[in-house]
Amino acid sequence: MRRTAPVRIAALSAVAALVLTSCLEEGGDTNDDGHEVEAAQPQETDRLQQVLDAGELAVCTTGDYPPFTELDEDTDELTGIDVDMAQHLADTMGVDIEWVNTSWDSLMEDFLASCDVAVGGISMNPDRAEQVFFTEPILEDGKTPIARCENAANYQSINDINQPDVTSIFPEGGTNQEFAEANYPDGELVTHANLAIFDELAAGNADVMTTDRAEVLYIANEYDALCATLPDETFDYSLMGYMLPQDDATFKHYVDQWLTIALNDGTYEDIAEPWVGNVELSMDN
Repeated sequence: MRRTAPVRIAALSAVAALVLTSCLEEGGDTNDDGHEVEAAQPQETDRLQQVLDAGELAVCTTGDYPPFTELDEDTDELTGIDVDMAQHLADTMGVDIEWVNTSWDSLMEDFLASCDVAVGGISMNPDRAEQVFFTEPILEDGKTPIARCENAANYQSINDINQPDVTSIFPEGGTNQEFAEANYPDGELVTHANLAIFDELAAGNADVMTTDRAEVLYIANEYDALCATLPDETFDYSLMGYMLPQDDATFKHYVDQWLTIALNDGTYEDIAEPWVGNVELSMDN
């Protein structure tokens, strides 16, 4: 049952203040002999304080992965579940957002150089975790195929897709390319701009795309010609989360506190509903 307690910005601000105070408190205690212990030196200003002082949260996103992030090139407007979640985080902190456009191929480089948070259907994996922290998981997910509805029965397994006469399409960079290259070495593999991939698939210019189940369910609802071939199954298991700077426990603690509340008080559900309706995105594995 959904919990209806609202997110309280003041409460989260109090959490931040407590975390920062514990990091910055000076010494002044005495030892067993009654001599004063040298005061601890304050830490350098951490990411949370930098964001609060600047009044701005820099957020990386690719803008090409609905329902999580999508950029309208005509209006230059970003929409999506994770776009709204990032805005909610910024509102909770009382700061503005600076959006940083990136791509799957340059996501890590751009994040490390320019961003406080990265959002947009990002899979949590060991390679990324070597360089960044992740929030607590948002979704349990996994890779599953989507194809033209009349051909959906032809792509029920990795072996069905790993054939010389089957063309798999995916964006360059990211986990979809990694999965296809690892599992379909005998198939024909082609890359394409992410937002146009499903137009290519619907037009018959490729046979199948294997991507995260959450995206497959959204796209199958948007395109009459396309169907999830295994709507309730995945070929692997993955988690999605938001990327955070590594070795900054204060900032991670704050964002995790915010996210835990948002996932349990109905905030995330309310944000996701216009995109996916009553579809359950997470898998019960």
